[in-house]
Amino acid sequence: MKTVLSFLFLSFFTLSLAQVNWMTMEQAIAAQKKNPKKIIIDFYADWNVACQDMDKHTFVHPEILKYLNDKFYIVKFNAEGNDTVNMYNRVFKNPDYHVNAQSKNAMHQFAKFMNINAYPTLIFLDENLQSITNLMGKFSAKELEPYLSMIANNQYKSIKTREQWENYQKKFKSKIKE
Repeated sequence: MKTVLSFLFLSFFTLSLAQVNWMTMEQAIAAQKKNPKKIIIDFYADWNVACQDMDKHTFVHPEILKYLNDKFYIVKFNAEGNDTVNMYNRVFKNPDYHVNAQSKNAMHQFAKFMNINAYPTLIFLDENLQSITNLMGKFSAKELEPYLSMIANNQYKSIKTREQWENYQKKFKSKIKE
């Protein structure tokens, strides 16, 4: 009985510690130079409920965590924040950022450059920092899983039409049980 309880406690403790290995953009670029992987940038805003929901439910799902931590470098980027980003031979800032803003803040130059129109938005970059695609809006773990699989396994390179995407979705075997 003690063995079973110990196992259950250890399993629960391990799962509760599982989390996304969030990075800054600079950390992801540096890591990519040593070990090339695709990058996902999660553009979010602190005030956005859909962003908070993805943090609480989508990104913590064990299957999603496995994809994110094993196959990608994942960046959490406050699209209304005050970070400086050095990328594409440019420096991106948020000159209109206000520390004591009462609600929404100005959009960061990097978010504008990446054509962010809604929060949350996930931008997928290849190993050369070229854009693969973006996903706007809130996604459940089950909704996000086929995209992560497709991009991690380079299947996106052979999907050129809506019909090919629909066939991919029909054939996709989810590991997530809801």
